[in-house]
Amino acid sequence: MATHDKGSTTSSAFSDDSFYSGSGGGVHHFDDSATRAGTDALSPFDSSTKSFDTTAYTPLDKSTVDARDDDVFADGDRRKFGWTAGPDIGLLGLRAVLGGIFLLHGLQKVFGLFGGPGINGFAQSLEKMGYRESVVLAWVTGITELAGGGLLVLGLFTPLAAAGLLAVMANVIALQYKGGFFGPNGVELELALAGMAFAALFAGPGRAALDYNRSWFRHPLAAGFIALLIGAGGAAVTYFVFR
Repeated sequence: MATHDKGSTTSSAFSDDSFYSGSGGGVHHFDDSATRAGTDALSPFDSSTKSFDTTAYTPLDKSTVDARDDDVFADGDRRKFGWTAGPDIGLLGLRAVLGGIFLLHGLQKVFGLFGGPGINGFAQSLEKMGYRESVVLAWVTGITELAGGGLLVLGLFTPLAAAGLLAVMANVIALQYKGGFFGPNGVELELALAGMAFAALFAGPGRAALDYNRSWFRHPLAAGFIALLIGAGGAAVTYFVFR
């Protein structure tokens, strides 16, 4: 862009009056520089040098241009992108629902609350499914669900908590997938819970959590992969060693 150096030389209220009257003043892009270049009066292009004559113009000072002008879309809508509370509210809801479900399941298995089987009843169920050391495994599973669910609700040690719950669901899916996807013996609920745990594992807890500004909060991808490896190892040991 360019701005003309000369102001209007007439007393007219319109800056372009001189253009129509033939004088050299006014704010416009066609002036007497075209005549000096030996070209058409309406064009500053010099046919002999194949270039434009810009002697009567000075470059626009771009230091005053707002850098955010690059964000203006073709429709003229300026859109600003920045942090909002939306993702944090969504992650808080995800943690509350997922953590709450596992917290209640852990209370059923460990303490026999809410109509749960307790440790002995859960151990008997594991034994029927072909697991060895069923009492030890019942304690490990119950504590994992209880502690993992509570930590998720609080948003504390979120990657490890989510990885532990994902490992539990991986074992359940491996045992029940033969029953199909739908129905009483299906795995649709387990897959949904596993997907939620996987999302929490890599998305992190959000800012509304006790993990806020900790190292694993600032590096969710690296922390997620490390916790995933730990959870996968635990799931593999449970399925292949204890069965």
